[in-house]
Amino acid sequence: MEANAPHFKLILGSSSTARRKILADMGYHFTTMSADIDEKAIRKEKPEDLVMALAEAKADAIISKFRNTENLEKDVNPTILVAADTVVVYEGVVREKPSSEAEARQFMKDYANGHAATVSSVLVTNLVTGSRRGEWDKVEVPLLISSQYSISRQIYFHDIPDQVIDKLIEEGIVLYAAGGLIIEHPLILPYVKEVVGSTDSVMGLPKALTERLIKEVL
Repeated sequence: MEANAPHFKLILGSSSTARRKILADMGYHFTTMSADIDEKAIRKEKPEDLVMALAEAKADAIISKFRNTENLEKDVNPTILVAADTVVVYEGVVREKPSSEAEARQFMKDYANGHAATVSSVLVTNLVTGSRRGEWDKVEVPLLISSQYSISRQIYFHDIPDQVIDKLIEEGIVLYAAGGLIIEHPLILPYVKEVVGSTDSVMGLPKALTERLIKEVL
């Protein structure tokens, strides 16, 4: 696999456990860096524009930090940075990371009774050449107990018990997940009735898109 070839270095610009797992499952060896940006200061009307703007801000912040510590001119091989962002759109409203425990609780309770979509962006930058490619990916997520949709990627939830929600909030991970939506978590999995299609985009890093963009900047 090209990902294992030694001709480039790879940096994942995210502290997300899900994104790290996805990239590792793709066969890549990489390091991680996180951006210190105020995500709430970046506002766009459309969710697709928002996730792209956030990924660009993250990438720019990481690149600035990276150039202060590394001398890219001495590198024989390219260094590739992968930045990403995800939001949940529930009943037409963009949901980012919950701003409070109460909001996280409401988010999770909603998902047994409504229809949501995830919008994820991937932005890949070649730090040596400056080449940059980015796109967004949207996945419709009908979160209903009864199956009445036929789109390609679907998730159906049972009601999540209050005690499970309490544990998730106490653990704290849902406060750092877009829309409080973490379908891969062991506490959530028993309440996922069915997943149809790939879930990597829902988890924040669509594999096929990421693979293609990496190849395009090399």
